[in-house]
Amino acid sequence: MELEKGVQRWVVDIAEWEPSSDDFSQAMAFLPHHEYASITRFVKLEDRKRALVSRLLQYALVHQVLGITFDDIVIRRTPEGKPFLVGENVKLGFPNFNFNASHHGDYVAIASEPICLVGVDIVSHSIPVNETADKFIQSFSSYFSSLEWYCILNAGSSDEMLKTFYRYWSLKESFVKAMGSGVGYKLDEVEFHHKSWDDIFVKVAGRKLKDWKFWLLELGQNHSVSIARGHPRTAITSYKRTLKQTEFDDKEYDLGLHLPNASFTFLTVKDLIQLCS
Repeated sequence: MELEKGVQRWVVDIAEWEPSSDDFSQAMAFLPHHEYASITRFVKLEDRKRALVSRLLQYALVHQVLGITFDDIVIRRTPEGKPFLVGENVKLGFPNFNFNASHHGDYVAIASEPICLVGVDIVSHSIPVNETADKFIQSFSSYFSSLEWYCILNAGSSDEMLKTFYRYWSLKESFVKAMGSGVGYKLDEVEFHHKSWDDIFVKVAGRKLKDWKFWLLELGQNHSVSIARGHPRTAITSYKRTLKQTEFDDKEYDLGLHLPNASFTFLTVKDLIQLCS
């Protein structure tokens, strides 16, 4: 199986989906019952939509890429919340197939990789009601390095500061999500460098990680999405246990690290339901 097929990037604009109660229930019926509580625990419809579409994306992608029938797909989550595919008898066809999903604002996205760890994070450039951009940003100062914080504060207007803040935040989240870590990771020790948001690399506690790659893209209006691709040996313990393979020789790992970063495929909820059915 070609490794490139394992590199998938899908995104859904949930603002375009206005389901009736029956529409929502019919879409949810494609999922296993154990997934229902993670959707219905939300009170607001928008939150339920994000949770439902995130789950549908995960099952549809596994089905589409690996050819596993829906009834045979088993997805669980680590204690930190990262999804992984279960199945001793499932032939993945890739050395280390894994995936990650994210949702914020109008968009829900998923990304997968055949060898490297993958993390994806979407951010909407929004602030809480009745709060200024400056005050909102200041409350997160402890999560950034002095260099990142300087770049945020000197980005220009309040809108530019907010955009720069969210871009750094999205990159940091994609990194820790790829490793399977939760919010406890020391984000101030994770410092991102870039050239106009290209050629992005990360330093952790001052050391550049040469076996990671990152991409930052814009989605629609006022949304950014980051993709992280990194070495499986850096996964935290709970997530490492779920991986098929964590050690690779240099040649094999370089092949995975330098695979083309696929463009995002925009799907509708109707598209997902067709894939599911």
